[in-house]
Amino acid sequence: MDIGFCGTGRMGSAMVLRLLDQGHRLTVWNRTAAKADPLLQRGARWAKSPAEVARGHDITLTILTDSNGIEAVYLGPDGLLGGAVQGKLFIEMSTVPPETIRSLAARVRAAGAALVECPVGGTVGPAREGKLLGLAGGDAAAFARAKPILEQLCRRVEHLGANGNGAAMKLAINLPLAVYWEALREAMSLIAGTGIDPAKALEIMGESSGGANALKSRAGKIATALAGGSPDVGFDIDGIRKDLRIMAAVAKAAGHDLPVAATALESYDAAAGEGWGARDGSSLVAWRAGRTA
Repeated sequence: MDIGFCGTGRMGSAMVLRLLDQGHRLTVWNRTAAKADPLLQRGARWAKSPAEVARGHDITLTILTDSNGIEAVYLGPDGLLGGAVQGKLFIEMSTVPPETIRSLAARVRAAGAALVECPVGGTVGPAREGKLLGLAGGDAAAFARAKPILEQLCRRVEHLGANGNGAAMKLAINLPLAVYWEALREAMSLIAGTGIDPAKALEIMGESSGGANALKSRAGKIATALAGGSPDVGFDIDGIRKDLRIMAAVAKAAGHDLPVAATALESYDAAAGEGWGARDGSSLVAWRAGRTA
C-alpha cells in the first residue's frame, strides 16, 4: 500500500520503518528535512510539502509535536487540507488536547475527508516492533479503514468512540507514568548512601508492589542514568512536561485539579532547567540522585 506520513521525529521515524518492513511504500515529509534522511536511505520517498503528501495518497498518517504543529501541517500554506482531499483518510497520532482533535476533525470533515485519531502508548522500541497500544477515536467506518494499518503498528488497538476520546485516554494513561518517575526518584533517595547497588534496588522494586509495568523494561536505562550515563531516549523530559501541562489544562476546563501531577511537573521543570530536558523521561530518577528536589 502507498501511505503518506508527516512527522519523522523519533516516534514517527520508528513507525515509518515498521511500515516499510511490512512491505508498504512510504512518502514522508518533515519540517526538518534532515531527520528523514535515514528513512530515505531505507526506501521512503520525500515530499516537498504536506499538500504533496495528501495529493498522492488516500491514507496519510501524522505524528506531530503539539497543537501548533497540527495547525501548521493540516491547515497552513501547502498543508494537508490545502488541496482536493475528498474521500481521503487522515490518521492523526499526536498527543494533544481532545479539543484540538475535535476541531481538526470538523475541518477534515468539511473538506470531504475523514479523520481517525490514534495516539499510542509506548516509545520508540515498541513502535519499531509494532507493539504499541493504540487509542483510537473517530466514526466506525473511518476506523474500519484505518484499522489494518494501525494493527501493524500496535499490539492492541481500541476504538474508544468519537474523535477526542483517544486523546483523553492517552492523557489518562500518561499521567500515572509521569508521576511514577518522580515517585521512584524520591524512593531511590531513601537508599542513597546505604551501599545498596541501585541496579539491584531497581530489580527488587520491579518485583514488588512498588514497581510499575514500565520499570521492568526501563530499569536498565535508569541504572545507566544513575551511574552517570546517558541512556537512549524514548520519550524525553520535555515531552512529559508538555503532556503534564495539557493534562492540567484539560482537567481545569472540566472543573478538576491534579495536585499530584502538578507536584511532579515542578520536578520535571526543575530538571529541564538544569539541562535535562532532552533526556529520557525515566532519567528523572537520576536527577539530583541521593536527595530530594
